[in-house]
Amino acid sequence: MSQFEFISNQPEDTMGLSKRLGSLLQPGDVLALEGDLGAGKTTFTKGLAQGLGVIRNVNSPTFTIIKEYQGRLPLYHMDVYRVEDSFEDLGFDEYFEGNGVTVVEWAHLIKDQLPDELLTVNLYLGDNGSRRLVLEPKGMRYEELCKEIMS
Repeated sequence: MSQFEFISNQPEDTMGLSKRLGSLLQPGDVLALEGDLGAGKTTFTKGLAQGLGVIRNVNSPTFTIIKEYQGRLPLYHMDVYRVEDSFEDLGFDEYFEGNGVTVVEWAHLIKDQLPDELLTVNLYLGDNGSRRLVLEPKGMRYEELCKEIMS
């Protein structure tokens, strides 16, 4: 499995990368975001939303689990940090198989419900406010997406 690494020295770098990615996404694409609190998961999602043409302000759905935004494609932004049982049927598969793009923060907490093919983005805190983003594609579609945005 390939990995792609990107160093972001400021939030605008993170948003620029995710905006490029968002412009290339298609219905049914799923992104799993992992990283410590404050590592930039919501910043990444904001850029992704811009790339999808979402006009509304994007913020973390920490207390609602799922927020939906309309753009070129619907964006389903999930924060599953507070989901207590990974096997609880909350209808995630309907989003994953739907006509929009799904972004799941803390995705490892529902790994049994995630599709086999997806793009995992790991965000790590670096020195002097920088971030290291490690993209792990699972499936040829996501491999090609990573190659395109990293070129």
